[in-house]
This record gives sequence, C-alpha cells and structure tokens, in this order.
Amino acid sequence: MAQPATLKKISIQLNLSISTISRALKNHPDISENTKRKVRELAALMEYEPNAYAINLRTNKSKVFGIVVPTISNLFYDSFIAAVEEDARKNGYSLLILQSEDDPLQEIESLKICKQSRVDGIFISVSPDSRAGEIFLKYKEAGLPVIFFDKTTDSVLFDSVCIADEEAATIAANTIIKYKKKNIFALFGNPNLSITKKRMAAFLNVFKKNNSGAKITTQFCTNSDEAKEVVEKALKMTPRPDHIFCMSDELLIGVMKCLNKSGLTIPKDISVLAMSNGMIPGLFNPEVTYIETNAYQLGKLAMKRMLENMEGQTAPRAIILPSRLVEGGSL
Repeated sequence: MAQPATLKKISIQLNLSISTISRALKNHPDISENTKRKVRELAALMEYEPNAYAINLRTNKSKVFGIVVPTISNLFYDSFIAAVEEDARKNGYSLLILQSEDDPLQEIESLKICKQSRVDGIFISVSPDSRAGEIFLKYKEAGLPVIFFDKTTDSVLFDSVCIADEEAATIAANTIIKYKKKNIFALFGNPNLSITKKRMAAFLNVFKKNNSGAKITTQFCTNSDEAKEVVEKALKMTPRPDHIFCMSDELLIGVMKCLNKSGLTIPKDISVLAMSNGMIPGLFNPEVTYIETNAYQLGKLAMKRMLENMEGQTAPRAIILPSRLVEGGSL
C-alpha cells in the first residue's frame, strides 16, 4: 500500500517550506496565487488529505456531534437524525449516534462515550428515569452544549427543542369534541415523562372546560404491544368506546393492529385520532387523521440552535415547533 501524502512530501517536491505549503492550502493572503495553484495541483495529484486527528487536537474541535436517542428503529427519531445529519454535513460536521434503549444506565454510558469522543455538542432525548442530571451540569460547566429534544428535562439551564405538546393535545381534544364522540379511550405514553404529562393534562383540560359530557378512559402504554393488549380489552367493555386517541405513532401501530383484526369498520363503528410524525397514518385504509408532530422540522430547529452555540455562548432557550391537524378518513 502506498504511503499517504504529507505536507513534507509536497514541500520536497516543490522545494518549498512546510509552512508555505500549509498556508497555500489554507488560501493564506501572504502566498502568491501562482504558488497556491502549484500546491493545490500537486496536493490533488498526490491525493493529499489533511490529518483530521491532528487538526482536532490542535483546534480542540472534533467536528462531531453526539446524538443519544431511545432507539434508532423509530420513525420519529429516524426523521430527526436525518434532518440533523443533512445540516451537520453542510456545515462540516459528522454525527456519533447512540441508543439509550430508555435505560438510564445505558444513557449515562452513551454520554460518557460522547465525552470520550470529544464531541462538540450533544443532542439527547432523555430516558424516563434519567439519572444524568449531574453529568449534564458538568458538561454545561465545561462549555459542552447539550440540547434536549422531544423527551426533555424540566431544567431551564439547557436548550430544549420540542413539539408544541399542549397545543397538539388541545387540537386533538377539540377535534374529538367537534365530532361529538362520547366514549373515548385515550392512550398515553410513559407517565414519568414530561411529554406525557403535558399532553395528557392539556387533553383532559379541554374536555373539563368544554363540559361535553364525554366519558374519557385513559391508559398508559410504553410500546405498541401494550397498546394492542389494552385496546383488545377495551373493545370488550360495555358500552364499547366510540373513539380511540393515541398520543404517538408507537401506540397507533398497536391500536391499528388490534382494530384491523377486530372486524370493526373505521370510522363507522369506531373512530381514531393520533399524534404522529406523518408516515404511519398513511399506511392504513382509511388513512388516520392526525395531529402533526414533525420530527424532521424538529431536527432542523435543533441543528440551527446547535450551530448558534458553536458561534458563541448564548442564554438557554426553549424552542417550540407548532402542530397542525391533518385530515384523514378515520373520524
């Protein structure tokens, strides 16, 4: 295998100092255009590539961002990562992607890997029982930007980028009331997460203020299998629910698996409304009406905020992405 080209080898070929070669490649104004051209041509011919590791040591920058998500095999996080990666690449950064699997100990290990890898910043959707509060504070004191997204902490000391959870849940509740549903089975996620608390409180508050007379049964589920099981039991209730609300795509998948096997017709026998990233509702017939929670746009906002941090220390901000109703045929 041929030895990689170096600044020294280029300098020998052109009979110039290493410092001159280096400055020419950096387009330094003190170097003539003729010299720059010769250096660039030879560097290209020799397939010279800068030593990224050496540059990182010199500048104390890795040009890498860490992303810690509960799981990669989730369309919401997949869309978020895609958006962040696009803009990171455009700005000369790459990503280190890690999964916490909603395990607080694995989350801590993932954060340690980010630190050991000298990342320039971290995006994280925290686990339900996160124990990393002290680690986040240490990173902040060390000047390492941490941006929480989707599932966040209640701390105002850090940047957060979230869906408008209360707004989305309010739109959902008002839509259900509009269709005059009276026996509602509402599925929410992990009760320990702030995202669940916000969505559930806003959802129930609308019905309380409206005084619609609707009966609402709530159930917590952490995955699609649990959602499928609780809906199977709910369909045996008397009277049977006339509407099912799902707080996330994960829960919607379990609900639809159950309804597709139940023999019930949507929306004639039972209607469905979900909060969704947008792809899952279109996989069913009829398409499910949903409140949009756009992970791709969330990723764009998160990356924009991270780049602002790269330019200089700024006061922490809570950035909220608005939601909207997308009509399908399930109501």
